[in-house]
Amino acid sequence: LLRSSQPLTGPNRRRCREDEKLLGTILDEGERGFIIDTRSAQAAKQARMSGGGTEPKSCYPQWRRLHRALDRGRTLQESFIRLVEACSDPSLGMDRWLARLDSSRWLGHVKAALSTACLAAQCLDREDSKVLVHGAEGTDTTLLVTALAQLILDPSCRSLEGFQALLQREWIEAGHPFHLRCARSAAAHGRGRQEAPLFLLFLDCVWQLSRQFPFSLEFGEQLLLTLFDNAYASCYGTFLCNSERESRSLCKVKESTHSLWAWLNQPEERHKYLNPLYSHNPLVIWPSVEPQSIQLWQGLFLRWIRPSQHLDEAWAEIQRLVEGS
Repeated sequence: LLRSSQPLTGPNRRRCREDEKLLGTILDEGERGFIIDTRSAQAAKQARMSGGGTEPKSCYPQWRRLHRALDRGRTLQESFIRLVEACSDPSLGMDRWLARLDSSRWLGHVKAALSTACLAAQCLDREDSKVLVHGAEGTDTTLLVTALAQLILDPSCRSLEGFQALLQREWIEAGHPFHLRCARSAAAHGRGRQEAPLFLLFLDCVWQLSRQFPFSLEFGEQLLLTLFDNAYASCYGTFLCNSERESRSLCKVKESTHSLWAWLNQPEERHKYLNPLYSHNPLVIWPSVEPQSIQLWQGLFLRWIRPSQHLDEAWAEIQRLVEGS
């Protein structure tokens, strides 16, 4: 599973023979690979007209391009804002609530992200093919798809330590611009041009996996909520800056801040985030993306307006029963 951080073309519409040679060496003779482009075909066409976009298919004869458009930027941010506004309005009746939930299109973004990740996972697992995930900049929807695909395929990524390593590798070191994307919360009055809840969308998709496969992830919802909170406001330096270079060279984050991972992995903290029902599952987990299977993440979006006492008590009782068995 590969990710591309550069358009598969050179400047001024020149062919990028270096990219062609690189991708040509990945595949053996007669082998086929898939390029999953997270831009729409129309967006790729428009980029090509301005000198970027993609090279002709003939330049990559062993690769098949699949367009699976995933929204990002302003579109995704506005969807997030509409959902938060709907969830924060206690005066809504059932019909209006359902209408506003539907109009936010948030669950549609969740479905699209999971569907695209499943496509990448199927190409790897069932077609036994190489997969290159390609996006506009390689730091947003590209990371969303590659991280989810690994979680679906690789049981080691579903352990607490493996999940942390996945986030470190696929989001932090790969350069997701946390400072720009998570500059303000959805409830803030200001609107930054580059804000977009890509990381939140990833966490929501992980929650969907944990709900559909309650025994297969070693960590629980509390870890996902903690990660969301720390992505937007944190005492730790893990999600600071917009790139690994900026974090290391300019801000020297590791030298001047503490790591969120070190705090989470302390024995007295670690147990809070574990799933007491976890049982190692060596198999691939294929999530359902049917409309009936994608649900609103109430633990996040409704946590300030719904009482959580009984859910917390039920969770504590599950832990007690498991530990006493």
